[in-house]
Amino acid sequence: MSFRNTFVAELRKAVTLPATWVALAVTLLGSVGVTVLNAVAVRAALDSVARESVASYSAFDTAYAAVPLGTVGAVVIGVVVMSSEYAANRTDAGSGRQITATLTASPRRTGLLVAKALTVVLLVAITAAATIPASAAVARLLIGAGPPETVSLDDALVRSVGAALYWTLTGLMALAITTLARSGIIPLIVLIVNSSLVSFSLLLTNVTPLAHWLPDMAGRRLFLGMPTVEGGLDTGPGAVVMAAWTLALLAVAGVVLSRRDA
Repeated sequence: MSFRNTFVAELRKAVTLPATWVALAVTLLGSVGVTVLNAVAVRAALDSVARESVASYSAFDTAYAAVPLGTVGAVVIGVVVMSSEYAANRTDAGSGRQITATLTASPRRTGLLVAKALTVVLLVAITAAATIPASAAVARLLIGAGPPETVSLDDALVRSVGAALYWTLTGLMALAITTLARSGIIPLIVLIVNSSLVSFSLLLTNVTPLAHWLPDMAGRRLFLGMPTVEGGLDTGPGAVVMAAWTLALLAVAGVVLSRRDA
C-alpha cells in the first residue's frame, strides 16, 4: 500500500472512532461553554458599577481564556488514533486486534506511524480552526457593544496559531506515548490530569529549574497573552524545545514499533 493510501486509510479510521468525535465535542462545546460563562460575567460587569474593571477587556481575550481546554481534546485524539489498534474486537468478530490487519495492509511500520502522526495533526488543526473562531464569535455576540477590541486581527491570528501548535504537539506526544505503552488508559489519564488538573511539571519547578525544559512547561508561552508562571523559556525557544521533545518521542516510538511484535 502506498503512503498516500495508508494516510487516507488512517484518516478514515480515525474519523469513524466515536472517541474522535467526543474529543471534538469536548474541545468545541467545552470551549464555547466556558466562553459563554466568561462573556456573561463581562457583560454583567459592563452593566454595573464595575465597568472600569473590564474597560480594556476584549471579546477575543474573553474567548481565549477557554483555549487551554483544547489540550484535553488533542490528548484524546492522539491517544485513540493508536490505542484503537490494540483494543480487542467484539467476540463475534474474533476478539482480535486491529493492529494485525493494519500491519498486514501497511507493513512499513515507520510509514504507518508517520501517517498516524499526520492524521493527528490534521484533526487537531481542524478542531482548532473550528473552536477558536467560534468561541471568539460567541464572546463578541454576548458582550455586544462593550469595550473596543484591543486585540488586532494579526495578534489574534498569531495567538490562535500558537495555541493550535501547542495542541498539535501535545497530541503528537500522546500518540508517541500510546505507541510505546500499547494502551491508551495510562497515557489518557496521566496526560489529561497533567494538562487540566495538576501539572506535574509545574510542581517540579518548585524543586528544580530544569523542570522548565519539560515539554509542557517549555511550550506554555505559545498561549500568548495568557498569564504564565515566572521564569522558564521564552516563546520561541520554548516552542523549539517542545517540538524537539515531540520529535524525540516519535522517533523512539517509531524504533520500538518497528522492532517489536505486534
